[in-house]
Amino acid sequence: MRYISTRDGRSPAEARPFDDILLAGLAPDGGLYVPETWPLFGANELRALKGKSYAETAFAVTAPFLGDAVSPAEWRAIIDRAYRGFDDADVAPLRQVAPDLYLLELFHGPTLAFKDYALQLIGPLFDAVLKRKHQRVTVIGATSGDTGSAAIEACRDRDSIDIFMLYPAGRISEVQRRQMTTVQSANVHAVAVDGTFDDCQDLVKAMFADAKFRDAFHLSAVNSINWARIMAQIVYYVAAGVALGAPSTPVAFAVPTGNFGNVYAAHAARAMGLPVSRLIVATNRNDILTRFFNQGDMSLGPVEPTISPSMDIQISSNFERLYFELAGRDGKAVASAFAEFRKTGTLPIAKPQWEKARSLFSAYRVDEDQTRAAMKAAYNESGRLIDPHSAVALAAAKRALGDTSMNLSAGPLVVVATAHPAKFPDAVESATGIRPEAPPRLARIMKLPERLEKLPNRLGAVEDFIKSRARLGGGR
Repeated sequence: MRYISTRDGRSPAEARPFDDILLAGLAPDGGLYVPETWPLFGANELRALKGKSYAETAFAVTAPFLGDAVSPAEWRAIIDRAYRGFDDADVAPLRQVAPDLYLLELFHGPTLAFKDYALQLIGPLFDAVLKRKHQRVTVIGATSGDTGSAAIEACRDRDSIDIFMLYPAGRISEVQRRQMTTVQSANVHAVAVDGTFDDCQDLVKAMFADAKFRDAFHLSAVNSINWARIMAQIVYYVAAGVALGAPSTPVAFAVPTGNFGNVYAAHAARAMGLPVSRLIVATNRNDILTRFFNQGDMSLGPVEPTISPSMDIQISSNFERLYFELAGRDGKAVASAFAEFRKTGTLPIAKPQWEKARSLFSAYRVDEDQTRAAMKAAYNESGRLIDPHSAVALAAAKRALGDTSMNLSAGPLVVVATAHPAKFPDAVESATGIRPEAPPRLARIMKLPERLEKLPNRLGAVEDFIKSRARLGGGR
């Protein structure tokens, strides 16, 4: 298996092996890596996964992507260790909340959010590859809430890694912030940026574009711009689909969506052979993706703070991977389109490309009142507390069920629940009157001292801070 950049898709000589793109994160030309071809799972391969553990499914799904980056035995051992500490025996359990309506609970890892399902694999995978290559890296990332804590948990105390995680000051929940800032590991640095998540993401991309800085500090990424994140997230879609009857029965998924990585992983599962009846993109009032799929308009607007802050995003980085497919894998066309997007704030899209996108995804915008109503309804109807991001997906799912053009009445619909409700206690209590009980690991961090750096939204300031701290550059 080899990988190509979304901005240079017609240069086979530039295709790179998995270990290279794992460590690089972002391609030198600014594009995102994608597989040259999709590994395919036929009906027999899917049936063979029936009754398998989550770890067994993870190995079967991800092994084709790795090439010889790690041996099969080492990879299986990494997978087994990664999921051993999750607090549900099923790792990613399905909970039925109505006939043919399920919650896929992706909050049983160490930081209680779906990012753990990939990052608990990627941390030790980085270690394995770096030790083989006798290298170190400086991991930089931007987070709208959950990626940061999951990445830090996966990378903390690793000798081969320094990690710098940028987050928008004042725009994530207190729990999300404290999950990053209370980690005392010397290789961990939480950076509060005066701006939005999109500003943080732009800073990360600018550091990768600064070739001198990138090479000096061996920059790498753990955001979903890193293909390994998408690879690991494909697993829970396959596991859920098989549990609900695949390959005989197609399954639909409703996914709360900001940066487009999670729902793109569902699309990847479909490309690999999982029968998916529909993928539903659920956005909050930061609705650039809903506007694109419903109206063909991807134009930037201001980022509005909401009670689902991990989705307060206007520039959805992973959308570029889908656009690459819509553009016929023409990397030059993608590079030109995203240069135009950066310049004008509007992504050019031809009508046939938009129509193809609409055939692959449906999208719904869910406002604040609808989000609160969905949290309240979930508790009243099933006794379950859900966080606001999951509530956005539940509200979208119910609207899709009532949409006769969707034809979803024939099979199961899975709502992807991306975070534990205790990570957003104020929003949950406001909607339901019930304050979710904090698991012990969350209760502890509310009493620990915080350690963070506050920086302006300026590339030079962020780079100078990294230079002063990263061990590759001689920092302390």
